[in-house]
Amino acid sequence: MAKFVIAGRADCPYYAKTELLADYLQKNLPDFRIHKITQRPEVWEDWLKDVCEKNKWSHKNSPIIWRELLDRGGKGLLLGGYNEFLEHAQLYYDVTSSMTTELMMVIAQENLGAHIQKEQEEEGLKTCINPLQVWITSASAPACYNLIPILTSGEVFGMHTEISITLFDNKQAEEYLKSLVMETQDLASPVLRSVSICTKVEEAFCQAHIIVVLDDSTDKEVFTLEDCLRSRVPLCRLYGYLIEKNAHESVRVIVGGKTFVNLKTVLLMRYAPRIAHNIIAVALGVEGEAKAILARKLKTTPSYIKDVIIWGNISGNNYVDLRKTRVYRYESAIWGPLHYSRPLLNLIFDSEWIKREFVATLKNLTATGRQFGGILAAHSIATTLKYWYHGSPPGEIVSLGILSEGQFGIPKGIVFSMPVKFENGTWVVLTDLKDTEISEQIMTRMTSDLIQEKLVALGDKIHFQPYQSETELRKKDKRISLPITDDSQKEQVSDEHKDLVPHEEKNPVMSDGFEGKTVES
Repeated sequence: MAKFVIAGRADCPYYAKTELLADYLQKNLPDFRIHKITQRPEVWEDWLKDVCEKNKWSHKNSPIIWRELLDRGGKGLLLGGYNEFLEHAQLYYDVTSSMTTELMMVIAQENLGAHIQKEQEEEGLKTCINPLQVWITSASAPACYNLIPILTSGEVFGMHTEISITLFDNKQAEEYLKSLVMETQDLASPVLRSVSICTKVEEAFCQAHIIVVLDDSTDKEVFTLEDCLRSRVPLCRLYGYLIEKNAHESVRVIVGGKTFVNLKTVLLMRYAPRIAHNIIAVALGVEGEAKAILARKLKTTPSYIKDVIIWGNISGNNYVDLRKTRVYRYESAIWGPLHYSRPLLNLIFDSEWIKREFVATLKNLTATGRQFGGILAAHSIATTLKYWYHGSPPGEIVSLGILSEGQFGIPKGIVFSMPVKFENGTWVVLTDLKDTEISEQIMTRMTSDLIQEKLVALGDKIHFQPYQSETELRKKDKRISLPITDDSQKEQVSDEHKDLVPHEEKNPVMSDGFEGKTVES
């Protein structure tokens, strides 16, 4: 069987004449097949150049005709142009064309019009199924690499929702992003319409439906906590402006990572007020780490532990509430069906372990300046997005960083992690939970730090001062007033009051900069 590929410029009269002759041959010869490729005049030369380079051909005019040898794996054999095709038809099939030049020109213009109309119809069909436009900032971060396969699996938005992913980062990351695009295309996902990169700031978030804000990398060296806080403002101000200007009116913004997550979220709300209600901070990463530590203690599976509540600053001084936490499918003397669960605090008898080792381990894992593993960050973001679109599991408590409206006695205007449930495309704060009261001291400690972060970042306060309770201040005053007369007495006092001696000062950039993490048991 002979299969010919005829490609040409849409307004080329020679392409029109070749096309009609090929149609005649296909109609009258059972083993003659053709495939047509029509290109717009403005893209023809680039397209022809790419085809010739790929196949190592030399051809410069429209049309170009080659034969695909089907019995040799579809390998292409260049025939030539208009004249070569006419000679081939006359030599092998004794058929020629008597079309006049005037008729060739008329048909060429009709071809161009028909081609434009076909393109418009195809674009119209595409718009009937609009893909979800997903933008990922700081796309060179490890979390992005792990997030893409989850998004393209169909697990997050569903197998019937197509997505287009745009990877946004600076110009220096462009080569890496190109390789990431190729890897993403290799997935051949049925829900992925397209994947592209963007390094031009002015084009960021164009028609975005979802924006995933990952931890940004900075080349600027900072030495103090205050400098680190203030360094978040310019980028958040820029992102806020671009979101307001370019993104879809119903865009949803999800902030992940471990570097001042609450602060970045509240700054984005400040600079993108139109969509402030659709900006949230991911707390499931901290929740997942807490579950994993507890599961190792109980020798069970982390997914069997539910309803761990994270209050406060996701990447700083937070409060881990285990009062509602339950364990399912726990192997013990008491056993029940799959829906049977037991309170976690009834299973861990070592309360000192919870108050000390659990708190210390979790604080070390969640400290600002330490990165989540890419897998955990990606999974936390993807799960939060899935809940946002399809709802969280019935009856399950989810921790989420949102703008406070005064719930639970939390001051208004700060982003605070609190218990919610997702339903009908939004979240509902679980204000009706019983036995979730937080002591005034713990609440003041968390809210004070968050308020100060915001004030320092915006320049309304010069220095960040970690909250100290009255008890801590009294201990500090007592330590300062202790009489010391000689070295032996000094050593004795240090031993007696070693719990009052402050720890070595931390580097505020590499730690969370706060006095400690609390856990309710």
